[in-house]
Amino acid sequence: MVVAILVPFAWLLGTFPSATLVAKAKGRDILTEGSGNPGASNVGRLLGWRYGLLVLVMDFAKGALAAGVGLAIDGRAGAFVLGAAAIVGHTFPLYRKGGKGVAAGAGMLVVLYPLIVVGLGVVWIIVARVLKKASLASLLVTVLFPITVWLAGYDLWEVAVLAALAVLVVLRHAANIRRLVRREEIDLQSGGSVAPSP
Repeated sequence: MVVAILVPFAWLLGTFPSATLVAKAKGRDILTEGSGNPGASNVGRLLGWRYGLLVLVMDFAKGALAAGVGLAIDGRAGAFVLGAAAIVGHTFPLYRKGGKGVAAGAGMLVVLYPLIVVGLGVVWIIVARVLKKASLASLLVTVLFPITVWLAGYDLWEVAVLAALAVLVVLRHAANIRRLVRREEIDLQSGGSVAPSP
């Protein structure tokens, strides 16, 4: 019951516009510059890695805080419920464009699967640095996560929930996938203003 009551608050936590506020403080509009996505990668391209890291930490904290509270109240099920609510809030806030859920999702997952997050985090860094495509790295890790959790022997309901969240994140990357297919995706280290995809 307590977890159910906290779901709207976890969703509201997820809607906190980290990237938009950080970019606005520097006089930039994250929704019309770069890829147009209000996320850490786009902030990093426009303002530098320090600001991108700041947004990453803020978005990561949304999922970690929500999942941590859920874990303390009702174990792993509570962590999944409140963590998922924060991710949905991050990706589908009211009245503005949402992020893609990767950082908030990582925050939830580090509470539940710290070793797997570390391992796949290394994969993300390698892919992103070698190919200079943050979106490709995020997509790869998103797909690998439920598979890795299944191979590690966790309960099938956890695998099913993670697979559903993975589908959500992949769908949120639809524009990135189209650009990757056309070889038009913005490099991780590129800067400047680029018209966002529709």
